[in-house]
Amino acid sequence: MLQTPSGGAGHGTAATDSGLMSIGTVLNVLRDEFPEVTISKIRFLESEGLIEPQRAPSGYRKFSNRDVERLGHVLRMQRDHYLPLKVIREHLDAMERGEAVALPTVGRQRDGETVLEVSEGPTVARIGRAELLAAAEIDEPQLAEWEAYGLITPLPDGAYDAEAVTVAALVVELGRFGIEPRHLRAMKAAADREAGLVDQVVAPLKRHRNPQTRAHAEARAKELAGLTVKLHAALVQTALGVRLP
Repeated sequence: MLQTPSGGAGHGTAATDSGLMSIGTVLNVLRDEFPEVTISKIRFLESEGLIEPQRAPSGYRKFSNRDVERLGHVLRMQRDHYLPLKVIREHLDAMERGEAVALPTVGRQRDGETVLEVSEGPTVARIGRAELLAAAEIDEPQLAEWEAYGLITPLPDGAYDAEAVTVAALVVELGRFGIEPRHLRAMKAAADREAGLVDQVVAPLKRHRNPQTRAHAEARAKELAGLTVKLHAALVQTALGVRLP
């Protein structure tokens, strides 16, 4: 459960006397559970109609406790159940109307149509091109350039893995230091080699007929991916003689 603060005033501070919070305060509240959430993400979810914060005379957004709880539900359903925003919005609206609704998950694609079904486990998170552009706050030429360098790759049906948003955000951040997409090709090549190594280890499990063994392969791949990321970070820090917090 999200804990919302009270008292204080101003943009980026705690809630006002009316109990409304600035977007900066909301960000701090959400980051306890969702460390990767950003102000851009919150604004994007607002633009998609998931929340409707009030506006102060100065134009700043002011969020109620209900807004923050709803944001938490949205982020949780994206993270845990990999649902499209349209489905999340319909699900939350139905809940607020007091309807008893089962939580769907994205099952599979059929003729370009998302098939929703109730299942015990999620599949791969997916977002559309327009959603990726909005979430990362980039334009078409930027995305096309990054695709040309292999930094972001669409799925066969033109959609994207949701992790593409994280990649895009990091490419933008690195760009602020003068590191251009073309400079990142070596990092992409290294990531591909690391992924190939992990896949080599889990491939026999993934081909197994037993569903439990295949599920174990996915868990093992996640574990190995986490270890390779940590090793990569440690090697970079060692090479630079720095230590990240």
